Amino acid sequence: MRILVQRVTTAQVTVDGEVVGRIDPAATGAPHGLLALVGVTHSDTEATAKLLADKLFHLRILDGERSADELSAPILVVSQFTLYADTRKGRRPSWNAAAPGAAAEPLVAVVTARLRELGAEVATGRFGAHMQIGLVNDGPVTVLLESPEAEPRS
Repeated sequence: MRILVQRVTTAQVTVDGEVVGRIDPAATGAPHGLLALVGVTHSDTEATAKLLADKLFHLRILDGERSADELSAPILVVSQFTLYADTRKGRRPSWNAAAPGAAAEPLVAVVTARLRELGAEVATGRFGAHMQIGLVNDGPVTVLLESPEAEPRS
C-alpha cells in the first residue's frame, strides 16, 4: 500500500459537479489538514491498511512537527490506483501492480474506518469515480508512506 500525503490548508473532491468530500482545517481550529491519496496493490491486507492508517494519523508533518492526532487535523482520503503506475518501459504506464477495484475498495475503507476509530475527522472521495481534487498544499509538504513489505527501489 502507498499513501501519498499532502499537508493542506484546504482540500475537496468533486464528482459530476458535486462536492463529495471536503476538509477545511481552519474551521476546526487546526492550522492544516492532510490529503491522503491511497493506492492498493495485490499483496495488501487489512493489517497493512490499519498499520498505514495509524502511521498517517501520527505522522509528524504538521505545525511544530506535530501530527493530525495532536492537532485534531482533518484528513481527506481519496483512492488513487495510479500510485502503482509502472513507467519504467515505454510511454504508456502499466497498472498491473494496482489491485483491482474489488480488492482495493474494502482496503481503502479500512484505512478510513481505522482513522475514524483513532478519532480523526475524515472526509472521502468516491471510489471508482472520476474525481476532481482541489487543494492548497502548504509548504509544500508531500510525503510517501509505503507498507513495510514494499520492495526497495533501485
